[in-house]
Amino acid sequence: MFKNIEVNQELLDYISEFGYQQDPIQKEIIQYNKSLRNQERLQLSVTQANLLQTMIRLCKIEECLEIGTFTGYSALSMALALPENGRVTTLDNDEKNISIAKSFFEKAKLDDKVITILGPALDSLKKFEHDKKLFDLIFIDADKKNYIKYFNISLDIIKKKGIIIVDNVLWHGDVYNKTINDKETNIIREFNSHVKNDKRIEKFIIPLGDGLTICRKL
Repeated sequence: MFKNIEVNQELLDYISEFGYQQDPIQKEIIQYNKSLRNQERLQLSVTQANLLQTMIRLCKIEECLEIGTFTGYSALSMALALPENGRVTTLDNDEKNISIAKSFFEKAKLDDKVITILGPALDSLKKFEHDKKLFDLIFIDADKKNYIKYFNISLDIIKKKGIIIVDNVLWHGDVYNKTINDKETNIIREFNSHVKNDKRIEKFIIPLGDGLTICRKL
């Protein structure tokens, strides 16, 4: 039986050299995030960002929603892949993060493609639901305790056959280890069980970065 190859930093560097090219502002955000030390882990991986971009182009996505902006790397990556009339709406409750992200969007001359909304994501999601706003793709990468709530509302505001992508679903590989039972690991386990049992979607988990669940609404 074929087994996945081990992915180490040297292999990731090789993929980076031959597999894709980064926009200068993407590189700038990555360098900025390195200065944040422990918070750098909140950034989407480069490989994950390229998968997002490929899916946007292949599926002809126009309207994206992101739950969790951080410093703007993932939103910028999506915006770079969108057609001229495409838009990314990104939600975050941290005013500093939004301010930093907006500065990068402006520097990349993509601020007209990215709509930033400051405030609790659940409030924004409920407003979209009330207004019957629909998206082609929703990317969830925010506070884990609300993952199930984010996911459930996302299913109401995603178009039929639309795509929902959720980050951190393998949680450093801890989800399968029965000896690990901290609160956040169990939250991710509960979320994964919830998605597994949802009959409104087809889904799979890809072991990229910290794990991505990719769902398609039926």
